[in-house]
Amino acid sequence: MTAGFAEKLAAAPAVQAAREALPPDVAARTWIVGGAVRDAVLGREVTDVDLAVPGGEDEVAKLIARHAGAARFEISGEFATWRVVARDGSWHLDVARFRGGDDGGVEDDLRLRDLTINAIAVPLPDRDPATLDPTGGLGDLHHRRLRAVSARSFSDDPLRVLRLARFVSTLGFEVEPESRELAFASAAGLADVAGERVFAELKSLIGGDDPIAGLEEMAATGATAVVLPELEEMRGVTQGPNHHLDVHDHTIDVLRHQIDIEKPDRLEEIAPGRSAAIAQLLAEPLADELDRRVALRFAALLHDVAKPATRKEHDGLVGFRGHDVEGARMINAICRRLRTSRAFANYLGLLTREHLRLGFLVPSRPLNRREVFRYLKATDPAPVDVTLLTVADRLAARGPGPLAAPEMIAAHLGLVDEILGPAIEWQRSGPPPRPANGDEIAQAAGIEPGPELGRLLEAIDEAVYAGEVETREDAFELARQLVAGQAHPG
Repeated sequence: MTAGFAEKLAAAPAVQAAREALPPDVAARTWIVGGAVRDAVLGREVTDVDLAVPGGEDEVAKLIARHAGAARFEISGEFATWRVVARDGSWHLDVARFRGGDDGGVEDDLRLRDLTINAIAVPLPDRDPATLDPTGGLGDLHHRRLRAVSARSFSDDPLRVLRLARFVSTLGFEVEPESRELAFASAAGLADVAGERVFAELKSLIGGDDPIAGLEEMAATGATAVVLPELEEMRGVTQGPNHHLDVHDHTIDVLRHQIDIEKPDRLEEIAPGRSAAIAQLLAEPLADELDRRVALRFAALLHDVAKPATRKEHDGLVGFRGHDVEGARMINAICRRLRTSRAFANYLGLLTREHLRLGFLVPSRPLNRREVFRYLKATDPAPVDVTLLTVADRLAARGPGPLAAPEMIAAHLGLVDEILGPAIEWQRSGPPPRPANGDEIAQAAGIEPGPELGRLLEAIDEAVYAGEVETREDAFELARQLVAGQAHPG
């Protein structure tokens, strides 16, 4: 913990903008509160700042936005909060009125917050701030402890139950037992919290340094059963001999391996010579303010979501036929509940639907170009992501069954190495261009646009990838042969 944290706060662009923008009389009534103070004390960089004011929050936001050339907008009428966002998106600042009513002061505001580590304030104008810490948050930061401000902390806003787990993941702190009991008592209230607020907390939790610890805290407080009941339903669902864990614990183990794969050294083991290219892809923004790395963690968590619903046992053999397709359907429902973007839902659905495909190709090694094309086409636009998920999934299956044998795992990893080069190229650049467009091919083949043309184009694209079609005339000739029945796709 950093003893002199004023420098961290002073260096934050949002704090600088506020100090420069506000007249002395306004600044004197303005407090830096919450996460900015917490992070400064912990020695972390401060990019986002919360200010608390006795009133006039909209005018304070306007002054800061005008000075910084930034945008401002209201984010909560109920909680009287305005946001100022830097033009380049590098920082944002929230200005909120003191909680506790018109007669309340900053100390009343702090006593209505969630956790003591977030209930610390310093006056905006002071560069050597006198810290206001009415609930002992500085001591809890020192002891790396998460403690509720009061008995009503979680009942006031049940989303704080999820936030508690998020801080376990992102800060690595321990939860005080009494606070966990308070959270457990309020977890049912999460059912009434807007999906987008729940998703915002889940994003931070899954993207944290220790999401598995965060998920364990979610389960301990009863939050999982409310916000992700599908994950809770995996508990106790036994699997076949290729698995040594039930569906729930296998899922957590897949997530653990997925996190391990993110490490540069481990990624280089799995994809020799390609780890830098893959790391660059994983750092790309995907959707909903998530990069591919964190989105893949979500996919690891949900890829077997349909196993409880599809489990069948016959003559002592356990199977989950169709859990890939049914899982994609269930993920769409989950994403609707959490108000995610369609792009994120489609991504998770694709990875869930296709996570078994590579395993089925292991006996066909080495793959020919047509087989590679079909895999890449099926997993488009995320063949690298799908392939990495299969690695985590396979490494988490360590039962006595034949598919979990060391030689089978080695064969799967060999196929991964074989497919990742083409997958990286596909994900970067897409398939090689077709030498003629659809209208030209339809005219050459003497057919009308429709399903038959679609099948022709797919066959031509596959032949292009395989190196069998290079020119326009090659494409026209193959199209005519396919229509005449003189050639067969693939």
